[in-house]
This record gives sequence, structure tokens and C-alpha cells, in this order.
Amino acid sequence: MSTWTRRWVRDNAWAYLFIAPQILGLLVFVIGPVIFAFVISFMKWDIGSTPEWVGLTNYSKQVSDPIFWKVLKNTSVFALLNIPLTVIGALALALMLNQNLKGKTLLRAAYFIPVVTSSVAVALVWTWLYNPSYGLINSVLMSLGIEGPGWLSDMKWALPSIVIMTVWQGVGYNMILFLAGLQGVPSQLHEAAKMDGAGSWQRFWRITIPMISPTTFFVVIMLLIGSMQVFSEPYMMTRGGPADATNVLVLHIYNTAFQFFRMGEASAISFILFVIILIVTLIQFKFSKWVNYDV
Repeated sequence: MSTWTRRWVRDNAWAYLFIAPQILGLLVFVIGPVIFAFVISFMKWDIGSTPEWVGLTNYSKQVSDPIFWKVLKNTSVFALLNIPLTVIGALALALMLNQNLKGKTLLRAAYFIPVVTSSVAVALVWTWLYNPSYGLINSVLMSLGIEGPGWLSDMKWALPSIVIMTVWQGVGYNMILFLAGLQGVPSQLHEAAKMDGAGSWQRFWRITIPMISPTTFFVVIMLLIGSMQVFSEPYMMTRGGPADATNVLVLHIYNTAFQFFRMGEASAISFILFVIILIVTLIQFKFSKWVNYDV
């Protein structure tokens, strides 16, 4: 073996040694469980018994299961409320904090704090805020002469209540993304448009929105994926109630697997969720002609 070959083998051996923990973790904690779950999705298995091959039964069962369609509807409604509210809120905050304001760095940090706060802790605090008897929100409404609803116990208000909390927690992260996008808009474009007589609103729609469209597209995609996978908020605040009004797909998967021990069915629902997210994401990419990548 030549000196060059020995050196090449030695250098590559060190390279593979350094990346081995990451590859091992990927195989053990990601790829392995995904393959295992895919195989289990074709079986009837309750952990305590021997897995029994049932083919596509776990998948076809969901078509006639009213609970599945209920949680799918809840998840879709959650996404349809959460995505636009978060985008609008984050963009509004980014536009405000992109101005020459005193203490804007402190404000940016303050708006970002909920993002790095534990979702469990946030859910517990908001559960107290929503309490119909002694919660802060209903106390304020009562002082104004308004009778507040039972936020988490009312079927009409339970899901919107979770959406409000989720928007509050996630708006800071997306605000930072929009801030980065806004700061990448060339100031010369605004100056030229202003000289041509364009007003603030025209500059916003004709320059700012098109120029930050890649950021908007990224934010929408990530919010879609996150909304379809929401779990900790409804789990901690309502456990899916009342009457499955806040039961979402991931919570349904969790209950199916660890409450009813139908592992095969839970795995099948997981892959149905994966396919739904994949299809919706591909549709968004297909109709992304509105995204402007030219600077």
C-alpha cells in the first residue's frame, strides 16, 4: 500500500469516526423507528401480544372511523386559524420593530421569550388565565361588564383558545424571520418609489411584500408542518376535550398508542399524517409562483 493510500485511509477513518455518533443516532432514533413503525402499521399489536399481520386494515379502518375525521377536521381548523394569525402578527411586529424605535432590541428579546419558554409551562399559565372563575382574562372582562365564556370548557371556544395561546407563543420566532427578510429589502427601492410619488401603503404592497415573499413562503410552510403536528398544547390544556373539540391528529395518535395500546393503528395514522403533510406541502410548492427570488 502506497504512502498516499495509507494517508487517505487514515484521514477518512478519522472523518468517519467523528461522524459515527451522528450516523448512529440517526439510525437508532430516526430511521430505525420509522421503518419499525411502517412495518407495525400493517399489523395488529397491543404490545402484550404477538403482532398479527392484517395488511391495509389499519389504514382502511380510518375511512369509516368518525373520530379520525373529527380530529382531522380539528387539525385543519387549527392550521387555518393559526397560520394566518401568526403570519399577520409576526409581520406586524417585524414592521414595527424594523423602525428606529428606542429600546427596540429589548422589545425584540421580550417578544422572543415565549419561543424559548417550555410549551408545558406556557400551557399551564394559559390554563390559569382561561379559568372561567378566577382567571385573569375573565376577571378583566367582568370588570368591563362582559361575561367571559368558559374558554377551555366551551366546545365553541376551546380550539380558538388554544390557537390564541399558540399564536402568542410562536409569533416571536416568525417575527425574527420577517425582520431578517425586511432588512434584506434594498432601501434604494423604497427611496425611488417615494420619489415617484408612491405612498407608504403602495410601497408596502408593491415592494415590501414581493421582496419578502421567500421569507413568507418559508414561514407558511413551517407553520403548516407545526400546526399539523400540534400536541403539547391540547394535551396539557384540555386532553382533547370537551367532547373531542380539541382532539387533534397527534394527540389522537398518542391516545390510540398509549391509552388503547393499538400500536398498529397508531402507526397507520402517523403515516397518514405524513402523507397529508407531504401532499399539502407539495401543493404549496406547486403554486409558489408568487414567490419572488430576484433581488
